[in-house]
Amino acid sequence: MIDKDPRDVGRGAPSVEGVVREALPYAQYRIEIDGQRQVVAHAPGGAGRNFIRVLIGDRVRLELSPKDLTRGRIVAVVR
Repeated sequence: MIDKDPRDVGRGAPSVEGVVREALPYAQYRIEIDGQRQVVAHAPGGAGRNFIRVLIGDRVRLELSPKDLTRGRIVAVVR
């Protein structure tokens, strides 16, 4: 289910939750959303600030790219 986060107003980035299924090279992850759809997402960089540790099986919140709904950026790990 794609939900709009109130903080994303004006940016056009839909926010979704999913489960990490596979770790890929270069800090990318394959994430399953809606039980069947898979998205490739990357963990945010930013010179070490806001470091997010992501493990297989974690529930994560991510922002999908408005141009390509199969790509996204991990925003937070849902604990």
